[in-house]
Amino acid sequence: MLEFELLKTEGLARRGRLRLNHGVVQTPIFMPVGTYGTVKGVLPESLEAMDAQIILGNTFHLWLRPGLEVIQRFGGLHRFEGWRRPILTDSGGFQVWSLAGADGKGRKISEEGVRFASPVNGDKLLLTPEISMQIQAVLDSDIVMQFDECTPYQTAGRITTEREARASMELSLRWARRSRDEFARLANPNALFGIVQGGMFEALRAESASALAELELPGYAVGGVSVGEPKEDMRRIMAHTPRLLPAHKPRYLMGVGTPEDLVEGVACGVDLFDCVMPTRNARNGHLFTRFGDLRLRNARYRQDERPLDESCGCATCARFSRAYLHHLDRCGEMLGPMLASIHNLHYYLQLMREVREALDAGRFAAWRAQFHADRARGVD
Repeated sequence: MLEFELLKTEGLARRGRLRLNHGVVQTPIFMPVGTYGTVKGVLPESLEAMDAQIILGNTFHLWLRPGLEVIQRFGGLHRFEGWRRPILTDSGGFQVWSLAGADGKGRKISEEGVRFASPVNGDKLLLTPEISMQIQAVLDSDIVMQFDECTPYQTAGRITTEREARASMELSLRWARRSRDEFARLANPNALFGIVQGGMFEALRAESASALAELELPGYAVGGVSVGEPKEDMRRIMAHTPRLLPAHKPRYLMGVGTPEDLVEGVACGVDLFDCVMPTRNARNGHLFTRFGDLRLRNARYRQDERPLDESCGCATCARFSRAYLHHLDRCGEMLGPMLASIHNLHYYLQLMREVREALDAGRFAAWRAQFHADRARGVD
């Protein structure tokens, strides 16, 4: 089930409400990434406290470990990982893309699907649109992504040509139709999203969006960005593609990105975002704040008694100093990345909450200008 209600617009920016089988999601929203059935270092109750309304699971990794037999025993991913709110699962296409390696030879793509060696034990595996739909049916995720080929920006140092991007995009469209047919055959009660591909070529993106819209899927995503392309190309495709998608369906920008990317994505008409950046950066001492980014490993914070962000209401900022977090990081204590991850995720979710409030009040443009001014000011 998926019901999407568009509540308000300001320019291309959209305020909406998404009803799924495991709950209601207010949009625009950021979705924390839980690759192996967990958002790294963050308890489910902590995610609930910071109002994470929907999280991600990773089809590819959960298929390999713990395996479908285990998750099926629990009736799906929600009970297995103790998460009661909605879950979106990716299709495995991006992970298969990442296995290709710099020379592009770590996988074999055919019309059937993709053959590759398991990164866990070396087993020879095949992933197809049908198998991806079957895996995601077992996971019982609220939003299921079609199986696609994530078009690379470059392979072996050579930038993908328009001809190569077209072949990849057209393959993803054929896989979208097969994903839809298998999803229907399985009578999956959840929602299937299509994924727009086409590399860095606007005309291909338009063709992909138009063909996917004809499939009348419940929602659509923009894929194939943040795959090594320059930031200006990512922003160009982000500005071009969402407005091509049906206005009455939710729009998801996959794998993006910085706080600035999220705000600009909203301005381009995006409703859903995900990225590993808040948690990955937290584990490396890179913290996001209202007034720019803070590099926790800098010696200047060794005796700093202030919280990470004095305007932040997260559990980390309410109790701990920069000096303490600097100390934990320097000592390699596991509490350090846990507290940093809580802060970064809280910041991203609070950012989206402020976006929604600004759209509700009809002042998104003014809020957006102030956001950029605050971030440019820098951390004291």
